[in-house]
Amino acid sequence: MAGTILITGSSSGIGKATANLFHEKGWNVVATMRTPEKEQELTALDNVLVTRLDVLDQESIEQAVGAGIEKFSKIDVLLNNAGYGAYGPLEAFPIEKIRRQFDTNVIGLLAVTKAVLPHFRANKSGTIVNISSIGGKITFPLGTLYHGTKFAVEGLSEALHYELEAIGVKMKIVEPGAIATDFGGRSFDFTNDESMPEYQDTVQKLMKTFGEVMGDAASPSSVVAEVIWTAVTDGTKTLRYTAGDDAQEFMASRQALDDETFIGGLKTQLGL
Repeated sequence: MAGTILITGSSSGIGKATANLFHEKGWNVVATMRTPEKEQELTALDNVLVTRLDVLDQESIEQAVGAGIEKFSKIDVLLNNAGYGAYGPLEAFPIEKIRRQFDTNVIGLLAVTKAVLPHFRANKSGTIVNISSIGGKITFPLGTLYHGTKFAVEGLSEALHYELEAIGVKMKIVEPGAIATDFGGRSFDFTNDESMPEYQDTVQKLMKTFGEVMGDAASPSSVVAEVIWTAVTDGTKTLRYTAGDDAQEFMASRQALDDETFIGGLKTQLGL
């Protein structure tokens, strides 16, 4: 049965692929993004409302949710997709960038969720899908900030599902692996300080690995969109879904091995 989905971060990558998929399946889509005036493809589609939502701007969140309800009468699904990855040695980051990473990936996600919950509670139904990552269960060097936010998304989502059950709302967590999005471009914020030579060997080895992983091994965004579709429509209480072959392999390996073995193997792979 078709419904209405509100998606954050719909201008590209996973968000845009999901907007297109749900539209193809006959759903109404509230496709939100920071700069809707730049969007051309989604604005041409019927039953798609393209509107501004910046997860760092509370007023824009409330306006987008209100506009979606006004346009389509009801929102059935919230997809918290907006986010980016800050990588680099912790020492190199100014505190403003540290705050921005957590404000975007964690506080912003909570703010959007909180804005939609009264509507879901009134309807006694709804589904929230939070985009986490294998980086919410597994860490890579120089990812202190990014992994910190994704581990937080895992924990807050799992905890939140208890109270959501009381109002008839389902919580779903989607954990993609390497996806061929602009995560390596504008959604990737790399900070380094070459005046700290102690970190540079790790920096060089990580960037080489990221280049390889984001190239040949990456799955297309459509793979994640299909998993999101399954999470929303499968009718189960399943909490976590992996997306991408590499994600399944990494997760299985992480669950099977102790910390020392898994992390040691990762260091060997990276040449550290």
